[in-house]
Amino acid sequence: MNGVLEFNNIVRSYKKNLPVLNGVTFSVNAGEVVGLLGRNGAGKTTLIRIAMGMLYPDGGSVQVFGLSPTAKPVEVKKRIGFVAEDQVLPGGSTIGELIAFHRRIFPSWDEQMEGRILDRFSLAYTSKIRRLSKGQARQVALLCAVCHRPELLILDEPAAGLDPAARREFLEVSIQLLNREGTTILFSSHYMNDVERIGGRVVLLDEGRVRLDSDLDRLREDFCVAMVPKASAPSAAALRAVPGCVGARLVFEDWHVVFQAAPDAAEAQLKKSLGTNGINCVRVPLEEMFVELVGGKREKEA
Repeated sequence: MNGVLEFNNIVRSYKKNLPVLNGVTFSVNAGEVVGLLGRNGAGKTTLIRIAMGMLYPDGGSVQVFGLSPTAKPVEVKKRIGFVAEDQVLPGGSTIGELIAFHRRIFPSWDEQMEGRILDRFSLAYTSKIRRLSKGQARQVALLCAVCHRPELLILDEPAAGLDPAARREFLEVSIQLLNREGTTILFSSHYMNDVERIGGRVVLLDEGRVRLDSDLDRLREDFCVAMVPKASAPSAAALRAVPGCVGARLVFEDWHVVFQAAPDAAEAQLKKSLGTNGINCVRVPLEEMFVELVGGKREKEA
C-alpha cells in the first residue's frame, strides 16, 4: 500500500445483514484533496470514523501512513487533523485554555498559524466555548485541527449548517493553510459547489459501495447524461449493459443514463446497442451528476 490513507474492502454493519459499507476500496495519495460524496446514510461518516480508529470494520482493513489506526492510535492521530459536524468542545474552557492544551500535546504547534486564524475569524482567547455560536465553535475546532500542521486533514461535513459566507471562509482557510504545503485532505460534504471549488477528485458512495471515483477534470470532460425514451429501452438492466453506462434511473417517461464517455461516444453506443437515433446526450454539472447517480428510486435489475 502506497497511499496516505488506504481502504481495502471495508465492510461495516449496524444491523445484521444490512451493511452500511459493503466492500469499499480506494486510496488517498499524498497531496490529494478528495471530496467524499453520498446521500444521507451512505456511510461517509462511518468510513471516516473507521479511518480515525473510532470504529472497527467488520471486514477489510484500513491503513493510515501504513499503520492501523486502532493498533497504533497515538502514532496515527498525532499526524492527523480532524473536524466533524457533531464535534463537541469542552464548554467550560476558554479558547485560550483549549489552545494551550493542544500546544502541549503537539510539539509541532505553529503559533504564527494560530495567530493568523484567530485574526481571520476574530476569535478571542478569553471567550468561553459554551458562549460561541455554532460557526465560531467550528472555527475553533478547525484551528485545533490544523495548527499542528497535520500531514492528513479529515473533515466530516465540517461546514454543514453554516451560512454560505461562513462555510466558504471556513473551507478556504483549511485548504489555503494546508494544501498549498502538501497536506492530504479528505472531506465529506453535501455541497457540490464546495467540492467543485476546492476538491481535485471525488469518491461517491452509494448502497455501501464506491459508485464513482474520478478526478474532477475528468468527470467534467469524460462523463455525460443521456435522456432515453422509456419505449426505447426495456429495463435499467438493458441500459446498464451498454458499454460505458455507470447508472440508469427512470424519471417519468424517460431513462436518465449516466455514461463514462463524451456525449458523441455515448450517443453512438446507444445507437449501436439499442438501435435508437436522436438521443440527447449532454455534459452536466457535478450536482446534477450526483442526483442522476444516487437520486430517486432506481429500477432493480432482474
